[in-house]
Amino acid sequence: MTTLQTLLELRDLRVAFGAQAVVHGVNLSIHAGERVALVGESGSGKSVTALSVLRLLESAELTGQVLWEGKDLLQQTPAEMQRIRGDEIAMIFQEPMTALNPLMTVGHQISEVLQLKKLLSRRDADARAVHLLSETGIDEPERRFGAYPHQLSGGQRQRAMMAMALASEPKLLLADEPTTALDASLRLQMLQLLADLQQKTGMAVLLITHDLALVRHFADRVAVMEKGHLVEQGDLQQVFSTPQHPYTQKLLNSRPTRDGLTQARPTAPPLMEAKGLQVRYPMSVSGFRGWFQKHHFTALHGADFLISSGTTLGIMGESGSGKSSLAQAVLGLIPFEGDLSFAGQTWLDSPAKDKSLRRRVQVVFQDPYGSLSPRMTVGEIVSEGLRLHHPHWTPVQTEQRVRSALAEVGLAGEGFADVLDRYPHAFSGGQRQRIALARALVVEPALLVLDEPTSALDVTVQKQILELLQTLQKTRGMAYLLITHDVDVLRAMAHQVIVLKSGQVVEHGSAEQVLNAPQHVYTRSLVNAFAVSI
Repeated sequence: MTTLQTLLELRDLRVAFGAQAVVHGVNLSIHAGERVALVGESGSGKSVTALSVLRLLESAELTGQVLWEGKDLLQQTPAEMQRIRGDEIAMIFQEPMTALNPLMTVGHQISEVLQLKKLLSRRDADARAVHLLSETGIDEPERRFGAYPHQLSGGQRQRAMMAMALASEPKLLLADEPTTALDASLRLQMLQLLADLQQKTGMAVLLITHDLALVRHFADRVAVMEKGHLVEQGDLQQVFSTPQHPYTQKLLNSRPTRDGLTQARPTAPPLMEAKGLQVRYPMSVSGFRGWFQKHHFTALHGADFLISSGTTLGIMGESGSGKSSLAQAVLGLIPFEGDLSFAGQTWLDSPAKDKSLRRRVQVVFQDPYGSLSPRMTVGEIVSEGLRLHHPHWTPVQTEQRVRSALAEVGLAGEGFADVLDRYPHAFSGGQRQRIALARALVVEPALLVLDEPTSALDVTVQKQILELLQTLQKTRGMAYLLITHDVDVLRAMAHQVIVLKSGQVVEHGSAEQVLNAPQHVYTRSLVNAFAVSI
């Protein structure tokens, strides 16, 4: 790499917001055509570092040097920075739904870049935009050109973002967590697409991520950040095989393990049983036929399964496979057909009659921040279920039970004396997920539905949460219905696994059998996609 042109060089870059320093003296270089991964957990300063390159942090104080082809970007005029952004250095953001304009079609957003940066006519820009959508692998690019962001899937939106970033043929692409919200196979597809486009165009890529599996598959060099400091950098093989810094070693050792998993009891009676479980949604049909005929879309076709106390049933599949529909049916949140019973009880679609069953079946959602009310304190959030199911308890009884639940998930002792009076925004992502767990545990459920409970968390925090779930299952004997696309999480947690594809159960068996010796071609594709990415 020493013979290649240096495109970007950070020299003693420091970033501060007021008196708070968040990036401390980063030194990093990127050469033409090189793939560099900037790795670290949330709050490590990696995204702030990338945004500083383009001077997109208005309220931040930047010192040091950001040399772009020898020119210090920190000394450039706003007009010059406007020219460089998107033209020479482009960026793909983590969440395309917020990065894309919801009021413009994706095609016109790409076309707008071409008109502004390449001075193309509207007609030529539109044609080029369709070609770029095709290059990124979007099906029916002419039709997708006229689609709005909400009409595309997560993978399609990310491809549209990639097409927009590549429109001006940049020399450097900053990709900030570009695959975080995607399924395992889609993550691999997007990464392979990025690699193909990088080789085709010769651009350099700075991949910002906390996902070490992606780094192993993609990068030439790795730089590791911890609390605003660049603690280690080097060639991929060197860093991954012989990490020098304790933080790098900690990241690499954070893969989920099965050590704390309870052994399933073969004679345990079923807690929940489903036979022929089916979920259908009504569909509107245009024209004369829609007046007289009811049409439905079947999201889940006749699933059969058992869940016993102290065991975990994992549900695996890509987006649109029917995982969420199955979970919502189990929770009694949507109408379903077939038989579904919980310890002899069934959902009766009556708030009064279903009340006792709702206490015994609880849920923990994927996004620990979005699932907690920002207007309620932790004490109010965790005690809400108790106020519903135990209305005659005294305030003292309620507080004791709330504190006990918080202690069980590790939110007690030093630093948590005022935990009941604090709001969700005052906690980290892992701590918020512990609050969500405490809210579910406080009413003493027998079954927890875990909907991607760790996908929004850093690798070290993910491991902590999974170990906590293993401990809770061992001490309480709870059953879990675990929905995830992460094969490592299934290996660590599941006793049985169901694989869903387009609403159909294509494979069902023990976790060891399904994940280590999959029989169905679709299961093999999911397991292999994850295996290749790590």
